Amino acid sequence: MLRIAVLTALAMLAFAANSVLCRLALRDGDIDPASFTLIRILSGALVLWVIVRVRAGVAAGSRGDWFSAATLFAYAAAFSYAYVGLSAGAGALLLFGAVQATMILTALMRGERMSAVQWGGFALAVGGLLALLSPGLTAPPWFPSLLMIIAGIAWGAYSLRGRGNTDPLATTAGNFLRGVPMVVVLAALAWPWLHATPAGVVPAVISGALASGIGYAIWYAALPRLAATSAATVQLSVPVIAAAGGALLLAEPLTLRLLLASAATLGGIWLVIRWRRA
Repeated sequence: MLRIAVLTALAMLAFAANSVLCRLALRDGDIDPASFTLIRILSGALVLWVIVRVRAGVAAGSRGDWFSAATLFAYAAAFSYAYVGLSAGAGALLLFGAVQATMILTALMRGERMSAVQWGGFALAVGGLLALLSPGLTAPPWFPSLLMIIAGIAWGAYSLRGRGNTDPLATTAGNFLRGVPMVVVLAALAWPWLHATPAGVVPAVISGALASGIGYAIWYAALPRLAATSAATVQLSVPVIAAAGGALLLAEPLTLRLLLASAATLGGIWLVIRWRRA
């Protein structure tokens, strides 16, 4: 259990690190979003390919599919462009809220029913996100916020397609590999705006190789030993870790609006997960 707890904590740190690293690279213009996305996907694909080859001796590209790769690409691209204008904490909260909302709404459309407590939690979570986005001096800009919500919807769709997968690590590696030509096309379209300095490239490589590649490998090592509810609940820590990292490493302010919105959104999602019917 100690091993699983350590692996889970490391995975959550890796997921939160993606937000901090992306914001670190983009906030001062050290790299453009297309280049960041390209380097992140390339680095992640390479590391995951090596892990899968060493672990099973099979070709990573034999798993995954093009539609899942497209949702992965949409997530990564929208994520990068959103962090041009969002703080690490606000971005992670919008991302996580959109991911969970996508998965909950999909379950409802497939016939799942929620209790009164769950509906109350869902309303609380949506209210928290709306409070974060409502007009005011400390509200995040609307266009980057919209992009992060799109990123969350794409990641939610990617997660739903991967449910029940017998080898999620190999599938993720295959989807990363399929995402490479997509990010190359994005970079070609953004050619006039491409630029990168070492201060931007290094966080992009770390985000792809460690926070994404190694992070996913660690998560999938811990996931089989976690109950479904526990796996969903522990991810509530990611926006909190990202906000703390943004405050400590990037000197981003922890506004009262962000704190209250985080409490409402994450608390509401916890109620939905905790009282989910079998």
